[in-house]
Amino acid sequence: MMAAKSGTLYCAPLEKLRQIPYNHKVCERKIGWNRSDGIAQQKEYRRELERDFNREFDSQVQYLKYRTLCEVAKRAFDDTLQETLLDIPKTIVPGKNPTMRCCVYKERAILGERVKLAMGGNRKNANIIETLDIACDECPVSGYDVTAVCRGCIAHRCKEACKSDAIYLDSHQKAHIDQDKCIECGLCAKACPYHAIIQTKRPCESACLPRAITMDEEKAALIRENKCTACGACVTQCPFGAIMDKSEILKAVDLLKHKQPGTKLYAMVAPAITTQFTYAWPGQVNAGLRALGFDAVTEAARGADMVAKEESGELLEKGFVMSSCCPAFVSYVEQNFPKLTHHLSHCLSPMATLGKWIKEQEPEAKVVFIGPCTAKKAESHKERVSPYIDCVITFEELQALFDSREIDISSLPIEEVDEATSFGRGFARSGGVTEAIKQAVKERGNDTFKLVATKCNGLEECRVALLKLSKGLDVGNFVEGMACVGGCVGGAGCINSVKKR
Repeated sequence: MMAAKSGTLYCAPLEKLRQIPYNHKVCERKIGWNRSDGIAQQKEYRRELERDFNREFDSQVQYLKYRTLCEVAKRAFDDTLQETLLDIPKTIVPGKNPTMRCCVYKERAILGERVKLAMGGNRKNANIIETLDIACDECPVSGYDVTAVCRGCIAHRCKEACKSDAIYLDSHQKAHIDQDKCIECGLCAKACPYHAIIQTKRPCESACLPRAITMDEEKAALIRENKCTACGACVTQCPFGAIMDKSEILKAVDLLKHKQPGTKLYAMVAPAITTQFTYAWPGQVNAGLRALGFDAVTEAARGADMVAKEESGELLEKGFVMSSCCPAFVSYVEQNFPKLTHHLSHCLSPMATLGKWIKEQEPEAKVVFIGPCTAKKAESHKERVSPYIDCVITFEELQALFDSREIDISSLPIEEVDEATSFGRGFARSGGVTEAIKQAVKERGNDTFKLVATKCNGLEECRVALLKLSKGLDVGNFVEGMACVGGCVGGAGCINSVKKR
């Protein structure tokens, strides 16, 4: 049994779990359970514990997201979702005692909004990432504030530096900021010799490097669709779980339940899966996918091998190329550096490339991509990709699918899939695309071309590289853009204790 990692929620080992009797002490460990709950309810809780005994979650927010997805999927498989939809919040948060919010009713109301997103969210909103207004009410508003460190000096450099006359002094000469006048230029903070003025930022705003997060009239988080890259950084960083990616788990359930005769259903698995489901072997995950109902399991890394071959040829032809495998990076370029889009590789991403190849061989086949990336959901809806990918789910959603069908992958036989090269699988981490392109150039027999790459690990490094390129500065002849720090293994859709950002 693996030990729990620091900073994670971890259930008790199974051998200890079996020693726990059916009594109120067990129930009090569960959100909302109390002594008045009956034996049947306690037994149901025990069953859930046995299911979750070896799961790791980065936060309570992630656990609630997983529970919501699991309940939605379970009811969809059983054809009871519509009639039991309103029961889901109370199933997840039973009892009368609040555990996270001011009252249990608000907790359930927020879970009700999560259920909507688990079912696909607002159809009128094309953006993959949505906010839960009811949950976004406890974050301090961003801006500059004067702290208690202010000495009330007589120089008043902060007041002199302020161009909007937002600094005023009280009777003790202590500085204060009129938030209605403040334009958040930061000049006062720079001028203060005591560093008594600090900038506060919401976690979602700090995480969103494309600056897609703003506030509505009621100070709730608002996502600007024309800036959002769907990277999911805000989803993982919001401490109140007020931002969530729309799920396609119902679409996946529908494909699994209603397979047409003679139609093959493919599970295309991203190479980052080797960092996931740490309580089982990767080959057991493959077996679990077949147990779910998939006819075939294939590696997205096969598509990466295809992309490396094609993209290396494009690089040799053009002399300079930016990678196109990361959809969040591609969106960031299109939205913020439109004059540089012609440098993006014309290749489809590994997901779309392999999906296209599959459907060229089997036009009636259905393809479900499974990975760590929320931006892949947005990519799959694009005109040039949608014919090849029928559904995208994350590792979080796959775990929910397994548990909704009570599939214990750790008990399944190991089913090996050895289709892709190590270079294709390396696309999952930062620098992996560069290594694959270098190898592909070598295999083309070109001994004169020297690859000089700029490997961008996260959107901030992407921004710096793009700024340099826009100003004519040298960034080599190949730019590898990865929106997530660490690469795909740091994606927002990871299920276990992978470092997110």
